[in-house]
Amino acid sequence: MTITQLYYVLAVAENQNFTKAAEKCFVTQPTLSMQIQKLEEELSIQIFDRSKKPIELTDVGKKIVTQARNIVNESYRIQDIVDQQKGFIGGEFKIGIIPTIMPTLLPMFLKNFIKKHPKVKLKIEELTTEEIISRIKDGHLDAAIAATPLQDDSIKERVLYFEPFVSYIPKSHRLHSNKKIDVADLDISDMLLLEDGHCFRDGVINLCKAFKNQSDEHFQLESGSIETLIRLSNEGLGMTLLPYLHTLEINEKEKENLHFFNDPAPAREVSLIYHKSELKMQIIEALQDVISGVIRGAIAFQNVKIISPLPQKR
Repeated sequence: MTITQLYYVLAVAENQNFTKAAEKCFVTQPTLSMQIQKLEEELSIQIFDRSKKPIELTDVGKKIVTQARNIVNESYRIQDIVDQQKGFIGGEFKIGIIPTIMPTLLPMFLKNFIKKHPKVKLKIEELTTEEIISRIKDGHLDAAIAATPLQDDSIKERVLYFEPFVSYIPKSHRLHSNKKIDVADLDISDMLLLEDGHCFRDGVINLCKAFKNQSDEHFQLESGSIETLIRLSNEGLGMTLLPYLHTLEINEKEKENLHFFNDPAPAREVSLIYHKSELKMQIIEALQDVISGVIRGAIAFQNVKIISPLPQKR
């Protein structure tokens, strides 16, 4: 049994196809198939049911894949130990970022990080929190930036900053004349929300439900982007809540519609998250250092109340 054979098994399990797996592993399909067959013969079992299209794992194959993933990850740790000993910060690093953080935070730190750590090859994807958690657990992401806490024992969280919620209230709205807003003033029946699947949406719902027992049936309009919510609000279709960093990008006229909350302001906790067995800790620490450095000058709020990003059971 070799680590290479286990690596090939993981590739086939992921792609459900020997040819695609071989391409991902940069070997010929006969080479990959032969090595997997040798492993099956050594163990006297079938890892894959080749009669199915696409190929499926057998029951024992599923258990082998789980253990194979642990073994392959641990083998990578040897190189990681060497890199840390040498102080080397480099190599490929796959990171996911949720949609309501990506457009504001990424431009703030990416150029600085690349300049400071040119040997790191970042592969960045915009993903929902649900997708991020799944990919971190499967080993397809090294880390992610998301709203926390996630209450998942397999994932570690390093808090980067607390981002307050800011009300965006058009002039036609009943609350526009208020200089500051109380959470108790919010009425979800005239609130514009992001579409289902965004954790910022769940945070807004949790914030409103903490004070009023209201249900989804009152929602009037939902959108896939914060920019669309602002445009809909400008049309007098309701108010919305924005993450603070998004308010830095809007024009001066629209800034007249911004209303901050009374202390403690509701806020989301934004963290760098990764699997508890993650390697590449030197890159994670480098990311945390760079992001924390640029964010200090953008957010000076201290008195906040963290709102959960998790959907609440009904």
